[in-house]
Amino acid sequence: MWRRTERVAGGMSVTGLQLQEYLAGLDYPVSREDLVRWGQENGASTELLQLLRALPAEQFNDPADLNEALTTLA
Repeated sequence: MWRRTERVAGGMSVTGLQLQEYLAGLDYPVSREDLVRWGQENGASTELLQLLRALPAEQFNDPADLNEALTTLA
């Protein structure tokens, strides 16, 4: 799904593997706020939480929506 490294503010990076690991098993639709909360509850790194907070959309209907939003941040 995400193979390259995603860049977040300050030049930090999150690997595609980290994204897959933390976002596996989500129920859709899901909001950006729910993604951040889910990440916090599941021990996501600060970098990954920062990436989730930077997502451009408020709501994601399926994994493809989320993937598209994540690629716009790269």
